Amino acid sequence: MYRLVIAEKPSVAMSIAKVLGATARKEGHMEGGGWLVSWCIGHLAGLAEPAVYNPDYDKWRREDLPILPENWRFTIGKDKREQFDILRTLLRREDVSEVVNACDAGREGELIFRTAYHLAGCTKPMKRLWISSMEDSAIREGFDNLHPGSDYDGLHQAALCRQKADWLVGINATRLFSVLYGRTLNIGRVMSPTLALIAQREAEIAAFEPVPFYTVELACGGMTLTGERISGKEDAAAIAAACEGSTGILQTVERREKSEKAPALYDLTTLQRDANRILGYTAQQTLDYLQALYEKKLCTYPRTDSRFLTDDMESSVPGLVSAAAVICGVDALGTALASHVCSSKNVTDHHAVVPTKSAADSDLAALPQGEREILRLVSLGLLRAVCPPHRYAETSLTAECGGHRFTAKGKAVLDMGWRVYAAPSKDAALPDGLAEGQSLAVDAVQVKEGKTTPPKHFTEDTILQSMETAGAGEMPEDAERKGIGTPATRAAILEKLVATGLVERKKAKKITSLLPTQAGSSLVTVLPEVLQSPLLTADWEQRLEEVERGELSPEDFMAGIAAMVDELVKTYRPVPGAAVLFPSDKEAVGPCPRCGGAVTESKKGFFCENRECRFVLWKDSKFFTAKKKTLTKSVAAALLNKGRVKLTGCFSEKTGKTYDATVVLEDDGTKTNYKLVFGNG
Repeated sequence: MYRLVIAEKPSVAMSIAKVLGATARKEGHMEGGGWLVSWCIGHLAGLAEPAVYNPDYDKWRREDLPILPENWRFTIGKDKREQFDILRTLLRREDVSEVVNACDAGREGELIFRTAYHLAGCTKPMKRLWISSMEDSAIREGFDNLHPGSDYDGLHQAALCRQKADWLVGINATRLFSVLYGRTLNIGRVMSPTLALIAQREAEIAAFEPVPFYTVELACGGMTLTGERISGKEDAAAIAAACEGSTGILQTVERREKSEKAPALYDLTTLQRDANRILGYTAQQTLDYLQALYEKKLCTYPRTDSRFLTDDMESSVPGLVSAAAVICGVDALGTALASHVCSSKNVTDHHAVVPTKSAADSDLAALPQGEREILRLVSLGLLRAVCPPHRYAETSLTAECGGHRFTAKGKAVLDMGWRVYAAPSKDAALPDGLAEGQSLAVDAVQVKEGKTTPPKHFTEDTILQSMETAGAGEMPEDAERKGIGTPATRAAILEKLVATGLVERKKAKKITSLLPTQAGSSLVTVLPEVLQSPLLTADWEQRLEEVERGELSPEDFMAGIAAMVDELVKTYRPVPGAAVLFPSDKEAVGPCPRCGGAVTESKKGFFCENRECRFVLWKDSKFFTAKKKTLTKSVAAALLNKGRVKLTGCFSEKTGKTYDATVVLEDDGTKTNYKLVFGNG
């Protein structure tokens, strides 16, 4: 008898097969040692398109909405049918006694496996491989401690609910708004609130009015003292004049020793943020590089929201730190404070992202640059996290000069601690020997002018932070899942916003910002609150967590989503005059004779872009077909721009001969007609 192992990707399956001794290559799987090892190639099947439920749904019509399937159907991707057939055969083999789910240890991995398992009609016992590293030792340990598949039924239900909820919102809302506004407008359960955040930030920037302010600075014995902000330029000049050639008196001098704890280890989101800020990588690029490193056994599992290791990993930390030091080409700093990075109570499905111990023995130079840079960043994160705090002495002083108050601050490093692996601080120390009551000769005085600055455009770093914390202030204190989306999905959401033309990346001065396009800003303008509220999305994520834990039934979760979609379709009304917000990206053939709007070409005719106008020139008009002429784009352009067009070789049904004439367009506001004019008429 055999046990069948199903991985998410061929590369992962090969690593597992090697460890299990399944070395005989067969069609679509490996075999040996009592094991069969195969793979899924990602999602082999997905939820069916609406037309599968009803052929009429092939056309987008408001009267068909909402589309709420009672019995959900799946379709297998055309390019994945062959591998699914192989898996189905393996799952049904009489000599297979048990199936091991070795897909990625997370929500989507569970969904990928279970969908294939159920579509194949399999009912054989299931076990779950749950590992955070692809190292051989981790795989062996994982197979020595396989979990019952039923332990992850809740995870599968949450994944299925997420998939169905995204389908319901995406299909119904996208069709509704596209039909109402005459342009394909992609709406998503997580995508739309993210778009709203970006559009709101740009609105704040556009509405911002800078306010000038002035500060007086005194140069005194090698340090700079700064006065308070002043709104009036003349007032600042008066203060400067009072201090010119004067002497300042130190009022207070305070020295405090402070410490700064090392940052925690990386989870996916914090790594994506740092990789964007430091390396300029997009969130998706970072995830792709990290996934490749995981499959090459150089990094641990990427899609994690934990920033700690488990308590039982404490003894392995020194070895991981040594590997990280080799990867970064630096010396490890003293004793690794392993207890600082180990906390099982702060670990969810997977621990933080760290390099594997074997990564130090790999040929790092052979890695693609992106993977090498991310591996180095992950390793630096580990080196910092196990270091003692950064300690420094901060001196702050106040001085009086010309009847006004001035301040200065300085820092002196006492112990670099974790900052030995970080960019050096730019703060300078103040001179030694400063004391209260001391006189300070004013060497120079200057008035500096500044302006208040608007909020900054979102970068991938800052939008990820906002997605992670959106709505958190209004969520319950014990809510485990806050913010928009999950660490595993946020990169894909940003990529989809760009791919669908709602957001664009714009680079200026080495910083790439995320900006809403005209279509993106317009869409947010017409979206109801229910589709753009980050609080609602965060609440959905929290409810998915409850489904996973068995605290909320999948039926109740889906009922809430269906009710929201139903209410949206039945109650939403187009924003008056919003047609101007969504200009067509089609080339204008000419002006509409009724409303002056743009007339563009479609498959069946030339339509006014103003959907309330209803003006159209049909391509299959009997007026032209009877004369064996075609209403081409050039003919339509002449009729719209000049009101007439000359046609040669028109066929006469009465005589069977041809003739030349001028066609004149006549439109009374409700009906369109054509008139023939001969000669110079």
